[in-house]
Amino acid sequence: MNLILLGPPGAGKGTQANVIVKEFGPVQLSTGDMLRAAVSAGTDVGKQAQAFMDAGDLVPDSVVVGIIADRIDEPDCTNGFILDGFPRNVAQAEALDEMLEQKDLQIDAVIEIRVDDEILVSRIEGRAAETGGERADDNAETLKKRLKVYHEQTSPLLPYYEKKGRLKVVDGMLSIDEVSAQIRGILAELK
Repeated sequence: MNLILLGPPGAGKGTQANVIVKEFGPVQLSTGDMLRAAVSAGTDVGKQAQAFMDAGDLVPDSVVVGIIADRIDEPDCTNGFILDGFPRNVAQAEALDEMLEQKDLQIDAVIEIRVDDEILVSRIEGRAAETGGERADDNAETLKKRLKVYHEQTSPLLPYYEKKGRLKVVDGMLSIDEVSAQIRGILAELK
């Protein structure tokens, strides 16, 4: 079961990914973690990524897709994976699809956790009050900037995956348990 979780920052993707991992067994893959691991391991793709990072440049999509390709070949991904933080735009989604097709794999579902922006802002403000703002991104202004980027760059993925018949939408404004129940229903249909 190969999944992508989409949703704006603060929608609960990480929380729901943990539930899916525990109950269904895929591995959660964070592109940031994978980049750091590839660089640390000194893989060919990791060396390419390191060169871009050392120059202060963004790692190109082709290198990130190469890192994902290497990572999903590892034995712990035989039960599938959840991509977290990738793809962020349609060009990345197309590159990902092409790489998966070469491996005779596909994304089984793209689960969008849909939450209104106003609710996200109030959640962040609540979390900041609870934690004393210990996370640097626990403020409304940072969230508003991240939401703008999400709507401009990542939201176009929704119609892309909808055309492919892969997009599934859950109501992220419900409780964590209710969102988990919706996702369980989607995943049960995939089996």
